[in-house]
Amino acid sequence: MLKAAATGLLLAGFMNGPALAGDFAVTSPSLSDGATIGDKHLFAGFGCTGGNKSPALAWTEAPADAKSFAVTVYDPDAPTGSGWWHWVVFNIPAGTAELKEGAGDPKGTSLPAGSVQSVTDFGQPGFGGPCPPAGDKPHRYIFTVHALKLEKLPLETGASGAMVGFFLGQNTIAKASVTGIYGR
Repeated sequence: MLKAAATGLLLAGFMNGPALAGDFAVTSPSLSDGATIGDKHLFAGFGCTGGNKSPALAWTEAPADAKSFAVTVYDPDAPTGSGWWHWVVFNIPAGTAELKEGAGDPKGTSLPAGSVQSVTDFGQPGFGGPCPPAGDKPHRYIFTVHALKLEKLPLETGASGAMVGFFLGQNTIAKASVTGIYGR
């Protein structure tokens, strides 16, 4: 009986993915969890006229053994069958605890040294803000900070969001998210 209970707990841990370490959390001064994303962060294109500026993100209580971080922005509601990657940044050095507003510009000049922005589903590196199809239900945009057990992921700027996601799945020791909403 005890063996079955222990096995069940072990399996539940694997099925739920990486555990949150302590109070690891991500916040943003311009993005509240569950709230509508503001115009300055919306995509500029595809019929949207936003500022396409990545919001500032800050994280606290990261695991002490994190060797680097990654940030992803993902829309699971995109009508693609596989969601939509809006921003993918990895190899953010350990000790980093924030990204300033606008850090996701395509050149990445405001990112910490050594950080890599890979290609989003817009076909280029850098932040691409929300722009769901007109008339579709509001979409969720999940901003996630991943604490990683590796100093560097063995990927380059041409890596797809799915490829980065694969490596994140193998190397994340903790993660924290904030979700914004947008519909038009």
